[in-house]
Amino acid sequence: MPSNDSLARLAEVIESRKPANGGDPEKSYVSRLLHKGPDAFLKKIGEEATEVVMAAKDVQHGADKSKLVYEVADLWFHTMVALAHYGLTPADVVAELERREGTSGIEEKALRKAVARTAEEGAP
Repeated sequence: MPSNDSLARLAEVIESRKPANGGDPEKSYVSRLLHKGPDAFLKKIGEEATEVVMAAKDVQHGADKSKLVYEVADLWFHTMVALAHYGLTPADVVAELERREGTSGIEEKALRKAVARTAEEGAP
């Protein structure tokens, strides 16, 4: 698993490729994605998520697990491009995962539903 340091280094490279930071869409894939705007990288995230699902199904039927790792790496990468676009970093995601640590997923989901219900009840 990549360390936070390797994710932070990749986030710095992605940040440096932003057109606003001098990234050249003619020379950098990341710059090109960011230059095209959210629809471009969001489409890639959808494609990569589908490829993760397909790779996991293949692994379930005996394919090499490295195929799944490869596709998850692509998904993480494109997700990091989206984070950078919105001014976020992998550290923000890690902080959220740490916040959830020790919380039952069932409890966390129930709490989100309760908060949403309260918000709906309070809406005019």
